[in-house]
Amino acid sequence: MRIPRIFHPESLPDTGRIALSDDAANHVGRVLRMQVGQEVLLFDGHGAEFPAVIAESGKKSVTVDIVERVERSIESPLDLHLGQVISRGDKMEFTIQKSVELGVNIITPLISERCGVKLNADRFDKKLYQWQKIAIAACEQCGRNVVPEIRPVMSLDEWMQETFDGLKLNLHPRAKYSINTLPEPVSRVRLLIGPEGGLSSEEIERTREFGFEETLLGPRVLRTETAALTAITALQVRFGDLG
Repeated sequence: MRIPRIFHPESLPDTGRIALSDDAANHVGRVLRMQVGQEVLLFDGHGAEFPAVIAESGKKSVTVDIVERVERSIESPLDLHLGQVISRGDKMEFTIQKSVELGVNIITPLISERCGVKLNADRFDKKLYQWQKIAIAACEQCGRNVVPEIRPVMSLDEWMQETFDGLKLNLHPRAKYSINTLPEPVSRVRLLIGPEGGLSSEEIERTREFGFEETLLGPRVLRTETAALTAITALQVRFGDLG
């Protein structure tokens, strides 16, 4: 049986007994129905993992004994920041989940002219909390010990104006270069993925003004969530640790 990986929101000691967070305790005790003596693998998002054994398990709380601290990193050498215009329904959640599995370091949800999601600030705050939990769950599943940051929602122009020391990419069907023909070496990438209706012609022009290089994925038109994951995969194969 695979040992469950559990995120702990506070820094963990190298050894000793701790109480799991409410979310983790509910998952271990009620969902997985784990018992005293069974093993879990904790991580706190700072790059290490902590083998532990369940010491007490109740309906509302679970305590574990941490055995040791193990330094283990499976982070990609490519520092990848995804700027994703918010998509409808569960497409955004799917994009976040799979992007984390593929090694993205930062995700910024964006608002553009053709963004189909219209929410107020309170609703976006709730979405942000939900998206961060999805990122944590993806790390639990894929083995990452560093949790990517889901940044607050911002406008496309605000995001493009931020200082960035690296390659900035925007997908475009008439681009000169594909990801496979981009100049090397590349260690930091800021990748822009537009909405379901695409960026407006004015927005595309502004991406050029802010130094975004246009790149081509292939001859077929992809949905926004497909485009994001395809581009991330291609970048990780070319400059990261896939393939």
